[in-house]
Amino acid sequence: MAKTHTIFISHSWKYHKDLENLKNLLQNRGYFNVEFEEASRDTPINSNNATYIKQRLKTKITNSDVILGIAGVYATYSDWMKWELDTAYVNNIPIIGVIPRGQLRMSAIVNDKSITNVKWNTESIVEAIRKYSK
Repeated sequence: MAKTHTIFISHSWKYHKDLENLKNLLQNRGYFNVEFEEASRDTPINSNNATYIKQRLKTKITNSDVILGIAGVYATYSDWMKWELDTAYVNNIPIIGVIPRGQLRMSAIVNDKSITNVKWNTESIVEAIRKYSK
């Protein structure tokens, strides 16, 4: 039986469409099983308490086989993405930077923590997940 990869996607809520597109891309890839751990607009952590939110996110991050950091330049301005990637990094969860379509530059926050960076291409992303997933 094929491995199911548990993935946390670090993303900016302002660019929710990127998250949904990336999830759809991976879910629709044949012979590739995924489960997602991140919080999103569809599955939020219903709290305004930052400590509680961080505790829940840390559990989701450490339960993941790999982190995908959507590496648009907007990530540089997201305190939550920085915290998520820092948390993954210190807990030895591999981070893969995914450069959105059409982007020529990527976020330094993602680039500094990622083990590799790939373009927004199904096969490149799947190959990196299979290679680096714990």
